Amino acid sequence: MYQLGNVELLIGLHNTTSVQRLVDFAKLVFSSSVTRYLVVTKVGGVAAQSGVPEVNKLAIKSGKSFSVLPDLKDAIELLRPSAVYLVTAQSSETLDPVALKRERSLVVFNGVDSGFGKVDSSLGKPVRLEGLEVDVGPVAAGALLLYCNKWLVQS
Repeated sequence: MYQLGNVELLIGLHNTTSVQRLVDFAKLVFSSSVTRYLVVTKVGGVAAQSGVPEVNKLAIKSGKSFSVLPDLKDAIELLRPSAVYLVTAQSSETLDPVALKRERSLVVFNGVDSGFGKVDSSLGKPVRLEGLEVDVGPVAAGALLLYCNKWLVQS
């Protein structure tokens, strides 16, 4: 994981069954200089069968870290982030990018259009990206977050 001063930025994708969404999200994360760690949780269906092996190959080729865990609670328990942010357009609170620089954060995007469930929402702080009023999907939202916060690794 790249160090952002004394902190690390971890990126997560939760609850997906789409191979294409999983692969596209992984390509985004692995191409970024802001983070080098992707964790996916609650992967099902075809994404689990053929998407996970494809993403694993991408991780090895790019020299990045990749983990697959059964649930979001497992990722939090094992990675021990000091803050967990759940990116959702339904939140009234915006993500403070400066907070990402101060703490070891896990920023989680949802892999399905229905959003985070009640139990998942209780595991972190629901936030939206500033300027986004509608759900643009995890790949687009992740791209905005990683591109707009590339300055984190420069200081």
